[in-house]
Amino acid sequence: MFPQSNPATRSERAPSGIQNRVLRNTYLMLAATMVPTVLGAYVGMAMGFSFFAGSPLIGMLLFLGIAFGFFFAIEKFKHSVVGVYLLLGFTFFMGLMLSRIVGAALGLGNGGQLIAVAAGGTGLVFFGMASLSTVIKKDLSGMGKFLFIGVLLLIVASIANIWLQMPALMLTLSLLAVVIFSLFLLYDLQRIVNGGETNYISATLSVYLSIYNIFSNLLVLLMSFFGGSRE
Repeated sequence: MFPQSNPATRSERAPSGIQNRVLRNTYLMLAATMVPTVLGAYVGMAMGFSFFAGSPLIGMLLFLGIAFGFFFAIEKFKHSVVGVYLLLGFTFFMGLMLSRIVGAALGLGNGGQLIAVAAGGTGLVFFGMASLSTVIKKDLSGMGKFLFIGVLLLIVASIANIWLQMPALMLTLSLLAVVIFSLFLLYDLQRIVNGGETNYISATLSVYLSIYNIFSNLLVLLMSFFGGSRE
């Protein structure tokens, strides 16, 4: 969700062998994070997990606090196996947070199809951005600060909509989130390809957050526009 530091200059970038290893390990770790995410979503639905549903503001603030705690810990231990376990623990937690919207989708007549379409759409965005990251010659490092501001504005607007309760604003924010995190995905992947990121745990966290947000917001949009009647 949050950008890393700006990519290093060309003379400071990692050798191509290191770049390829970081990219390969990032993709492998990213695949591994899908397991605890799915498991967390399953456990959350089975337990009827609800994170301060009666008080959305407290729930959002507590979620941000836990997420930032994970970010800090993962960054601190990113050079050891502890960082791997923390990252997997974080993705399980994110799966729990995802369980509510996935459960709501499955409550619709065509919920399974909507989840599949959201997953497929997310996959297409990922592969599209991964391909673009290898062919775009322009350095996109300057884009990071604007994307970061965009994420902050999304968070503020989401908190405001807890009181406003405007469906149109919610859909607008979901659409903007898909666009912003798709660009974040391109930004982070280019950093890895260009050698600006040399730690696969940090790289995986950044890419995972973009994919997570693209999927969840795509699912919200699909449910809003194409959701069938509840079973």
